[in-house]
Amino acid sequence: MINSLSIIFPCYNEEYRLKDTIKDLEKFCKKKKFKKVEIIFVDDGSTDSTYKILKNIKKQNILLKSKIKVLSYVQNRGKGYALKYGVKFAKYDWILTIDTDISVSTLQIFDWIKKYKISKNYKIYFGSRNIIGSNIKYQLHRKLIGLIFIGIIKILFNINLFDTQCGFKLYNKTVAKKIFSNLQCMGFSHDIEIVLLAKKFNFKIKELPVKWIHKKGSKVFLIKDSINMLISIIEIKLRFILK
Repeated sequence: MINSLSIIFPCYNEEYRLKDTIKDLEKFCKKKKFKKVEIIFVDDGSTDSTYKILKNIKKQNILLKSKIKVLSYVQNRGKGYALKYGVKFAKYDWILTIDTDISVSTLQIFDWIKKYKISKNYKIYFGSRNIIGSNIKYQLHRKLIGLIFIGIIKILFNINLFDTQCGFKLYNKTVAKKIFSNLQCMGFSHDIEIVLLAKKFNFKIKELPVKWIHKKGSKVFLIKDSINMLISIIEIKLRFILK
C-alpha cells in the first residue's frame, strides 16, 4: 500500500501546458487518497515563462501551494537530468515520474492501486502503452516509430518489456535513489539506462496498462531525436559492455 508519494515533473518550456497540468493535479489532490504528497516541478533551464508560472502557482494556488516544490537551474540539461535532480530531493516512500503534458493523468495511479497489487515484490512499475488493458490515442507514425525503437532495444539489450519510453513510472524511493544516482544518460534515452540499471541491481520491473492521449506541442522531434536516441543507445550499449 502506498501511504506517501512524491510526484516529479520534468519541465522544459511548458508555459502553455501548465494550465492543464494544474487542473489535473487539483483533481488528484481533491481525492485525498494519500497521507502525504509532494509535487516536485524541475525547471530544466526553460527559456520561456515556465519558472515564473510555477512560482506563482506555488504562491497563489490554495489547494496545491503547500505541496509544490519548484526546483530550477539555468542550463537545459535534458529530461534524464531533470528527473535525476528531482529524485535527489524527493522524500516520500514512493516516487512517481510523469510528463508535464499529462498524456497520462496523475489519476492513473488510483486505477493502478485499485486494480493491481502495488507491493514490495516489484519495486518499479512502468506504464506501458503496448499491453492489454491500455487505452491509447496516438498518431500512427509515432506508433510505428515506437515499435521500431522497441525492436532495436530488444536486439541490443535483450530487454523484454513492451514499452520503456512511457513517462509514467512508479518507484520505491530506495530503488529510485539507487538507480538515478547512477544514471549517466541525461537525454530521452535515459529510460533504457534505467532498465539496465534495474537489471544490474536485481530490481524487478512490472508493466501496467495506462490511458494515454497524444498531446500537441511535443518536445520530441521525430527525425532528429530518433537519430540522437539511436546514437545514445549505442553509447549506452558500449558503456555497459566496457564495464
